[in-house]
Amino acid sequence: MHIYHLGRWKHSHQYMINNGHGERNTRRVILLTLSMMIIEIGAGYFFGSMALLADGWHMGTHAAALGITAFAYHYARKKSDDPNYSFGTGKVGALGGFSSAVLLAVIALLMGVESLKRLISPTPIQFNEAIAVAVLGLIVNLISAWLLQDKHGHSHHNNNHTHSHQDHNLRAAYLHVLADALTSVLAIIALLTGKIFGWVWMDPAMGIVGALVITKWSYGLLIDTGKILLDRDVTQEAVDEIRAKIEADSDTRVTDIHVWRVGSHHLSLIISLVTHFPKSPDHYKKLLIDYDEIVHITIEVNQCEGEPCVELVSDQNVT
Repeated sequence: MHIYHLGRWKHSHQYMINNGHGERNTRRVILLTLSMMIIEIGAGYFFGSMALLADGWHMGTHAAALGITAFAYHYARKKSDDPNYSFGTGKVGALGGFSSAVLLAVIALLMGVESLKRLISPTPIQFNEAIAVAVLGLIVNLISAWLLQDKHGHSHHNNNHTHSHQDHNLRAAYLHVLADALTSVLAIIALLTGKIFGWVWMDPAMGIVGALVITKWSYGLLIDTGKILLDRDVTQEAVDEIRAKIEADSDTRVTDIHVWRVGSHHLSLIISLVTHFPKSPDHYKKLLIDYDEIVHITIEVNQCEGEPCVELVSDQNVT
């Protein structure tokens, strides 16, 4: 009889990325973005520029998104060992992203409505002052993008092993500020053409373009995070590949399989199988050892009665 310590059989559910560098710089970028948002929104109203106002609101929505990202980092780390979360806090980031996407959609709608109003009824614009603020906003966006470059190594942990991965949350934040930079460029173009050629309509038109950009990003984020939250992020091709790997062993047949995402880079798997030549669950887990993303595997082995579907070769171990 073998006696094992309980700790040997405990399974970690810390399916999150540990990226202190990214978390710290995210907070710095939030402060920069909020400061520039206040300046641009105030200047947009004061100088009469819808493009500048749209850029300010665009920065504000991304500041909110970054704030949710920072909170998700903190909450996921704080609650990583909380047993009330059956599979850890790996989905907190997806929930934060979904909330952020809803906020973005609302702001995009408000921006679009205000831009249409100004397109129908143009208002005077103080071009020189507005251009100066837009250029300042572009500089802040470029600094933020530099801060959010994923230049430092980071890791996530599971089962006492460490694996290197790209932080998709940080990557998303990086793309957000690049989108902000693009919106600033659009605002500058609108203001310059308005000043030089008298095309005042370009200013609200760029506001509409900014609203469409935010809407597209919001829709994409809703789809991506919704798939994770509703456990449909894993493709059928991936599920079929896992099934084939298991069924290649003996006459094993998979009767039930569930694969879902429990973190940005982590999958959980439950399989029920039937075979005439049952082996230990560890044997079937080892068949999937090459799938690094699968960090939590539960296998139910059932013995089939009657004649086997296929014959085993002579050197296989039959139990």
